[in-house]
Amino acid sequence: MNRTRNTELRSWLGLLVVLGPVLLVAMDGSVLFLAMPAITDALSPSADQSLWILDSYGFAVGSLLIAFGTIGDRYGRKRLLMIGAAIFGLGSVGAAFATSPELLIAFRVLMGVAGATLLPSALAVLGTLFTDPRKRAQAIGIFAATFAAGFAIGPIVAGQLLTHFWWGSVLLINVPVVLVFLVLAPILLGEVRGSGGVGVDIVSVLTSASGLLLSMYAVKHVAAEAFSAGPMVLGMAGVALLAVFGRRQRRIDNPLIDFTLFRNPVFTIAIITGFLPLAAWSATAYLTATYLQSVLGLSIADAALLAVPGALVLTVTAVVTPAVVTRIGHSTALITAHFTIAAGLLLLLPTGTGTGIGWYIAATAVAGIGYGISFSVVADIAVPTVPTERAGSAAALAETANELGNALGIALLGSLAAALFRLNGPDLAPTLPETLHLALTPTTLEDARAAFTTGLHVVAATAATLHAALGLTAIRILRGRAAGHSDEVFADPALALVTREPELPTVTLGKVVTAGDVASLEKG
Repeated sequence: MNRTRNTELRSWLGLLVVLGPVLLVAMDGSVLFLAMPAITDALSPSADQSLWILDSYGFAVGSLLIAFGTIGDRYGRKRLLMIGAAIFGLGSVGAAFATSPELLIAFRVLMGVAGATLLPSALAVLGTLFTDPRKRAQAIGIFAATFAAGFAIGPIVAGQLLTHFWWGSVLLINVPVVLVFLVLAPILLGEVRGSGGVGVDIVSVLTSASGLLLSMYAVKHVAAEAFSAGPMVLGMAGVALLAVFGRRQRRIDNPLIDFTLFRNPVFTIAIITGFLPLAAWSATAYLTATYLQSVLGLSIADAALLAVPGALVLTVTAVVTPAVVTRIGHSTALITAHFTIAAGLLLLLPTGTGTGIGWYIAATAVAGIGYGISFSVVADIAVPTVPTERAGSAAALAETANELGNALGIALLGSLAAALFRLNGPDLAPTLPETLHLALTPTTLEDARAAFTTGLHVVAATAATLHAALGLTAIRILRGRAAGHSDEVFADPALALVTREPELPTVTLGKVVTAGDVASLEKG
């Protein structure tokens, strides 16, 4: 009995150790939102550099998740966790003390590379900690809620630190957590290796990462500084590399992304649901953080405090969604998520240059419900729609969609806001934080604030429209298939999912990156 209790205690302590890096990886996707005005003051980045500071981290994580999942299978998950955590800590220190925008971007990329090693391996080791299926499901639910909470509390934690310390403090908080992990992980965690020995296709990794990098550079440059030949050529080269990547995935035996999975429309909707909410959340979270400080003139502490209600709603929703889904079904939950997010985003439209706090709180609270649902159900919908041998690829795509959504939201929607500011604002600087550091007349300053608020409104309306459209598409595909078939004719698990709403495991497998991971989690 005592031995069993000691084993169980060791397992839960191991989970706590794993949750540290998971929380950090999620937080660092959003921790700089409130810090950008301070970073602008200290480092004077250009408009496109400001966007790269924010989303280079997410690009690195999203581009390398699947590759590091395969590497972990071959060389060991715990080993990769230890190496990744150490690099993450070093990158955090370097970024905190960066003396130029270029250095900050470089260290953020390094942190992203390390973060890509942490996420896939962290969940895989839970299979060795919890052999009982029910306790393992509880642990993975806590894991998923922690990841969702990290995105939400990043700006809040940053706001509290920025009230008392310089901007680099929001990155130095990673160091003690990393040190604790490096000390305790060898004691509490066991090694995990996947069953497969498939190597990493380096060409696929390089073409996908380079294609994204060049394409987004062109978008950012055009948004900030208008059209020019150099960035356009690089953008076309990026698109060409992405095309090469896509063709290669269809030809090689072990692709980084299995595009044949997208033949299933239910799977496609689930993956887009993994991408779009993170894109909308990251872009609006960054823009509203700037809006509260630079337009309404709130202090960092006040802006962070106003983010608390939305963060609480998001976190609580992510925690309770698995229980609610057992009653309403996965497809209903997914559809609800999109329309709730759209409603919340539309509540940002009445905000103005003089008032808007109430609308901001209402918007983040309402949208937080949809965000919490979407973070919890995407992988649970995507994974059962594919054959068992492809479950790892499906789960990998679900997580990659989340991370790329976080990065591309700022890259695309943030660039849209920057372009609108450049076209409609005073001819001084391409972003509001830069403009406010200049000597402005009251009229020019008000013009700048109005132009930024217009950009926020357009971004919110655009994101809301996309969510509403995806919600309507989900109704047509999910409900349409459910109405048009009977239970007896469903061999396709995707169709069974949308018609019978089977009781799926209430866990989030979005961090699983290989079929070996899925197998280890299903043992017992």
